[in-house]
Amino acid sequence: MINNISLDSLCAALSYAMGIEAPKQAAPACRELVELVDKKLSGKNVDRIIMYNPDAIAQWVFEKYNDMFRDILAITDIALPFATVMPSVTPVCFGTMYTGSQPKIHGILSYTKPVIKIDTIFDALIRNAKKPAIVCTENDSLSKIYLERDMDYFFYDSADKVNQKAEDLILRGEHDFIVIYNGNYDSTMHKFGPQSTKALAALQANIKAYHNFLKLAKETSKDKNTLIGFAMDHGCHEIDGNCGSHGLDMEEDLNIVHLYKLFRSEN
Repeated sequence: MINNISLDSLCAALSYAMGIEAPKQAAPACRELVELVDKKLSGKNVDRIIMYNPDAIAQWVFEKYNDMFRDILAITDIALPFATVMPSVTPVCFGTMYTGSQPKIHGILSYTKPVIKIDTIFDALIRNAKKPAIVCTENDSLSKIYLERDMDYFFYDSADKVNQKAEDLILRGEHDFIVIYNGNYDSTMHKFGPQSTKALAALQANIKAYHNFLKLAKETSKDKNTLIGFAMDHGCHEIDGNCGSHGLDMEEDLNIVHLYKLFRSEN
């Protein structure tokens, strides 16, 4: 069964958390995330959002290898079962994640990486004097589709360098919205299969990276209400030849689970 919470509802919920108007063509906000913010902050806004975007970690992978997530689940406020969009490929899904709109509206309908021209959460943040940043590996979708905004972009040749820079940005505390992309699970599972030893090692690296971001977010949230998410774009499935793929209209590719934690400031 396909999850009933659409990924297009995330963008407006993140905007709500920040206390800003959602992008102009965004779908209504995810009720569950809005309720978490209201419950934990009692009418106050989030000061900072950190979005960790690992690629292609399917709900079925999350469920089958749930023990690998034990440490981050122990400090998770909410797990949200989303249905991503079709075709379930990276630029299409991230196009929806940060515009709140379906592919036919944001304009990416296949595995292409044009700059999105409609209103995005980055535009909404900039309009409200917020400072967003994207930290990503070079030539990947998130290094392409949200260019041409007055914001900070940091592109590197490896996930390790991306994560080092992201840690630095979190510690500096100069940005209000940080997007961090890691594509190592996706690239590995395509070659060796989603459950291969190498793919699971990449998954473990993603979990470790997010755990580090959680620790830093907590350490730097004394004066900042901080929402942090483990938020993938789509799932994956096994194919012949012990390889992996995605892009189809099937549960394995569409169903994903995001994890969110909200750290309250001490002020």
